[in-house]
Order: sequence, then structure tokens, then C-alpha cells
Amino acid sequence: MKAKIDRLWNMFWSGGLSNPLTAIEQMSYLIFMKRLEDLDNANRQRAQARNENHKSVFTGHDECRWSNWKHMNAEEMYKHVSEVVFPFIKNLHNGEEVLYARYMSDATFMIPKSSLVQEAVSIIDEIETADKPDIQGDIYEHLLGELKTAGKNGQFRTPRHIIRMIVELVEPDIGQKVCDPACGTGGFLIAAYQYILRRYTTPDMVKADPDGTPHNLIGDRIVKKEHWKLLWNETFYGFDFEVTMIRIALMNMILHGITKPNIEQRDTLSKRFAQKPTYDIVLANPPFAGYVDRADINDDFKLETTKTELLFLELFYNLLTVGGRAAVIVPNGVLFGSSNAHVKARKLLLEKCDLQAVVSMPSGVFQPYSGVGTAVLVFVKGGETDKVWFYDMKADGYSLDQRRDFIDGKGDIVDLLTKFRKGRAESGNSILVKLETIKKNGYNLSIARYKEVKQDEAEYEEPEVLIEKLSKLEKEISAGLDELKKSI
Repeated sequence: MKAKIDRLWNMFWSGGLSNPLTAIEQMSYLIFMKRLEDLDNANRQRAQARNENHKSVFTGHDECRWSNWKHMNAEEMYKHVSEVVFPFIKNLHNGEEVLYARYMSDATFMIPKSSLVQEAVSIIDEIETADKPDIQGDIYEHLLGELKTAGKNGQFRTPRHIIRMIVELVEPDIGQKVCDPACGTGGFLIAAYQYILRRYTTPDMVKADPDGTPHNLIGDRIVKKEHWKLLWNETFYGFDFEVTMIRIALMNMILHGITKPNIEQRDTLSKRFAQKPTYDIVLANPPFAGYVDRADINDDFKLETTKTELLFLELFYNLLTVGGRAAVIVPNGVLFGSSNAHVKARKLLLEKCDLQAVVSMPSGVFQPYSGVGTAVLVFVKGGETDKVWFYDMKADGYSLDQRRDFIDGKGDIVDLLTKFRKGRAESGNSILVKLETIKKNGYNLSIARYKEVKQDEAEYEEPEVLIEKLSKLEKEISAGLDELKKSI
């Protein structure tokens, strides 16, 4: 499957769609066209089983069904898709497709060649979804791996194994509201959904790739319809300011099985976003390098700064209910920055939250986008911190250079999760530090400030022995010089 998608990717590239985000967006439209008929067929079968009437999204538009045009010749298919099918999916206003249609209103079909459309349709049609319902989501994730450059505001794709690690630190469950206020392509929300499904899938049924990607997450232990409805409709919430990201996130989540994702285009730092304590879990890797126009900053912020990484930190706090948990990625500067805003942000985490963990990640984790050093903060809103657990993560299972070659896909992650769950155990790479100690150190949250550096005791010979050895060496050097003079 990956080989087929790579071939398609190369065709898009050589066909003129060299921007990865544009190429992925255009592929997503074709994938959605196929998925729409798959979903409609599944809904019809469910309705028949319940003796209910089924209202098809294709009523009056039967010519838009994938099965009715996938065998057309290249020129006919290109004309039909661009002039009939694409406008149809842009204007869907039926049930689960409404939100997607809203953000599709100004979308443009940009695949330049008829041969490219035909080849793409052929490849997408070959991929069966019956036995692996999340395979189309996997296609998406594979394509997203081609996003090799950071966005202009410092946003970039978080590696999936790091996302899974972060989700496991907060353990989401059915009945909780999970939010990512800088959701990008929806990676954290999908990982949270998969974590919940895995939790309720018979272990023998779950399959996993060598890199840890889970498959066959059917959730067979979720037996109540209202629990499925809750999971699909009222669990996952995401916001992003780029409409292209919103489209991709919506598509990504629909293809992973979340049929009614709550993904909206919002600048969550601006005055136009309502910061209410609504969510039980916040997961995020917000943009690091951006600055916000001071005039547009939300009035709910108490931190006096325009740096996005600090504003997002306060935003996470504001969005959580009391007792809600967050696991978020921040640049290392947040841990030890000396400005008033930096210190105030750390005080917020330590004095108004239970800051449970600071996980320092190796600087190569975000290669090839950036070599910036980052950390994961895990905190619970409310109360005050007693002790902070610091973990120094040296490896993540991939090489830490530009290539990011697969090693074992695990690195220190298993050790980290095991120690965190076992009462935040201390070891050679993890320590517990009391709040009083952190306060005395200017609220510094860098592990380097607290980790003892063990010096190996050096053993030296007695002075008399050293002098004797030096004298012997001196005689040897002198003899060597005499021989050199004679040869000259």
C-alpha cells in the first residue's frame, strides 16, 4: 500500500503539485469521494437491519457515486469529477457531512492532468477497506509524513509515536471531552480515539506495526449505543486557524471513523475565541515561533506577552475543567526563560495545578523540521504541586539526525511510561523534586538544574612514583635527541 501511495505521490509531484499540503488536500478529495459511497452503503445496511428508511446522500445525484464513474476513460473522468462530483461534495448538507461541506465551500479542484486523476482513482480503488477499516486513515498518515517543512509560524507535524506516548500519559476515556486548540491535521485527537478504542478492544484482536501503529481497533467491548454516540459526536474537539489544515483534519478524522468531528477554524489566542473551562483533557503541540498582534490577544489572558508558546500554556489552563488533565509539548525556553511572563507561566503550573511531569525530549525528535529542544508537560488543573517528576529522555526509537531512521520505534518511551505509572519512580534518568526546591531556583523547570552530575573518582599514583616515571621518560627523550643529532 505504501509503495502505491509513494507512486501516486511521485506522480503528483512531477505533475506540478509540488506543495505537499496542496497535494495531500487534492488527494483527500478523491479519497473522500470513495469513502462517501462506503459510508452511505454502510448506513443503508444498518437502516435495513433496523427496518428503518434510509435517506441516501446520493438521492438525485446517483451519477456522483464512485462506483458509477471510476471506470470512465481519463478525459471523461476528469471532466465528470471536476464539473459534477467535486461541486456535489462541496455542497453536501446532510448529517455527518455538514461540517466538512462548510469548510469545502471555497475549495478548488487543482489536479492538473486527466491521467493523474485516473491513476489516483485506480490506486485508491485498489485499497480495500472491509478487512481493515482504518486503512484509509493510514494512507492519510503516510501522506502527512511528506510534510517535511515547518509552517511559517513554527507549526509542524508531531511524530505519531510521540503523540501516542503523550496520549498514554493522560489515558483518555469515554465520557471525557478531549481538545486540541492547535490541532493541525488532527493527530492528537485521532490518537486519543485510537487509545480509547484499544482500551475497549479484546487484546487478541489488536495488531500493531513494528513502529507501534495499532490496527483492528474495533472496540468490541463498547456495547452501549449511547457510548458510541458519545464517542463519535461529543468527545473530540479541535481548532486551527488555517482552513487547509481544517479540511485535512476533518478528512483525517472521518477516514479514521469519527464521523462527526467537532473541528472548527478558530484562532484560539484571539479575542474571537471563547475561553471556557469545558474540556477534561487537552493535548497539543502548539506553534512555537509565532507572535500575536497585541491588539488581537484575548482579554482572558493574564500573561503580558505576545509569545505564542506562553499564551498557549495559559490557554490550556483556561480550557480545562477543575481536575482536567493536559499533556502538551513546549520548547525548552518555557522551562527556564527569565522574563516575567516565563516565570509567571511556570508559577501558574506549579501553584494552581499539580504539575506531575516534565519530560525532556532529545533535540532531534522534530527533525527534519527543526532541531529545537522540547519537553512534555503533564499537569492537572487545580490544587498545588507537591513534587515534580523530571524524566530525561535520551532516545525515542529513531535516529536523531535529519534522516530519522527507524531503530526500534521505542527508545526510552516504554521505560518512561512504566515509571510514570508506577508512582513516578526515580532512577538514573528520572528524579522527583519538591516544590520548595523549585521555588528556591526561580521556578526553573529544567532537569539540568536538579539532576546530580556524578563525577567518577580518579585514582592517582603516589608523587614519588610519578616523579620516577617522568625522570625515566626524560632520559628516553634525551637519548632520542642525541641519536637525532648524530644522524644530522
